[in-house]
Amino acid sequence: MSLSELRVFGRSGTPISPLTLGTMNFGEGPGGVPGGPPTGADEGIRIIQAALDAGITAVDTADVYSQGESEQVVGRALRGRRDDVFLATKFHGQMSANPAHSGNSRRWIMQAVEGSLRRLQTDRIDLYQAHRPDYNTDVLETITALNDLIRQGKILYYGTSVFTPAQLVEAQWLATTNHLIPPVGNQVPYSMLVRGNERDVLPISQQYGLGVLAYGPLAGGWLSGDFVLDAGKPPARVHSLPGRYDISGPASERKLLASDALARLADKLEISVVELAIGFALNHPAISSVIIGPRTEEHLHAYLKAADTLLGESVLDAIDELVPPGTNFVERDAGAIVPSLEYAELRRL
Repeated sequence: MSLSELRVFGRSGTPISPLTLGTMNFGEGPGGVPGGPPTGADEGIRIIQAALDAGITAVDTADVYSQGESEQVVGRALRGRRDDVFLATKFHGQMSANPAHSGNSRRWIMQAVEGSLRRLQTDRIDLYQAHRPDYNTDVLETITALNDLIRQGKILYYGTSVFTPAQLVEAQWLATTNHLIPPVGNQVPYSMLVRGNERDVLPISQQYGLGVLAYGPLAGGWLSGDFVLDAGKPPARVHSLPGRYDISGPASERKLLASDALARLADKLEISVVELAIGFALNHPAISSVIIGPRTEEHLHAYLKAADTLLGESVLDAIDELVPPGTNFVERDAGAIVPSLEYAELRRL
């Protein structure tokens, strides 16, 4: 596999590169990601342009990343190159102190898309994604609004992110029965340590011909070398997101052991853990492209090198022995916790 070997994004027929540049780290506004300093606009633009020069053809962002700053950086970086890029962004996250400036309602979608178009300096978005499910909004309202945006030419395709298997099927069924254009994309977490979507989400995506963007190939840093058994101190992100990175919990302890074992496997193969992780994620037949999220140009080059990694059956079998297919160590690793599991009052009389 190399960046020049494009993949088809589901039933859309659109060819995209096997790596997609994720821009969550770009911008210094609120809504950034813990674990390291934000990437300023100038460096973000350099990284985006270097990625395009290297052969990456897809860029993924979201309105909520740094409260719009990430989209602004992407818009500036794509000047003169917009037509050569498959541009994806998302709506759902709260964009101001007003809670009405969020969600998946028609009212907010119609406002959100205008803001994204303005910040991205473009007349259309290739893939517009619901960043998370909205349990207060009927799915039919959401997909009807997105269908209308396609008819208006403001978006070309739409998709979902971190939807449950039932929600994926419901969206396809509602679109078909109501004569609407159905979702064509699906964004999910997927890595050697986060394999729960292998059970149902990825097979369902294949069944409906969805293009899949897989994010978190390094499992939020667990496969970057930060989390090892002989580390002198825990990474900074442990203190910023203790619910997800607290290594004292039993589930996280098992995850740490698996991470260490995978690092040892990479050493045995004489490749980096990043190369092993990217090679693994790219190998699944449901995955159209793997989202990478570099903070620096150095990070970008490490990811680009990993795009050439090919893993044989024996290596994939060894990974399966260390982390069985379908395994998630922590519920939060699925991307979101469904309300019926998160809130006790929904499970009790």
